Amino acid sequence: MSKILIVSDSHGSTELLEELKSRHASEVDMMIHCGDSELEKEDEALAGFTVVKGNCDFFGDFPEEALLEIDGYRIFVTHGHLHSVKSNLLSLSYRAEEAGASIICFGHSHLLGAEIIGGSLFINPGSIRLPRGRRERTYVILELKQGRAYLRVYDHDRGEITSLSQEFTLPAPR
Repeated sequence: MSKILIVSDSHGSTELLEELKSRHASEVDMMIHCGDSELEKEDEALAGFTVVKGNCDFFGDFPEEALLEIDGYRIFVTHGHLHSVKSNLLSLSYRAEEAGASIICFGHSHLLGAEIIGGSLFINPGSIRLPRGRRERTYVILELKQGRAYLRVYDHDRGEITSLSQEFTLPAPR
């Protein structure tokens, strides 16, 4: 069993990231930031996170994408602006397939969402600072356990939003 904290679009807030780390770092095995931190790579608030470059990341020398592995699952991380995720997920799904990923984490749209497409789990944690489509400043914790993915959605200010939590069946690890 593994737990992964996924956040995106913190847009310059070191406080929000530090608070997330103090709340959850001891309970998760991995922390992912899907871009638009607007911080420098060396900023202490990003310590412990795998971070990718977003369209507003002018200062940090972050990679455009990251490929991680946990419990045999490959996780593809990108911001999404290079894959036009505000229009559709087709380009992103092709890139994730090329990378052999079964879990895809992205941001950019500031819209919370998760769905299975072609057997892969796509997760957008929304924005921890500037949400769109809702008031809650969201992030997620993904728990992988025996071929199941449990997605718990959190509002930074009020804690877990149980009505938005979801469960998915994942394909066997690749």
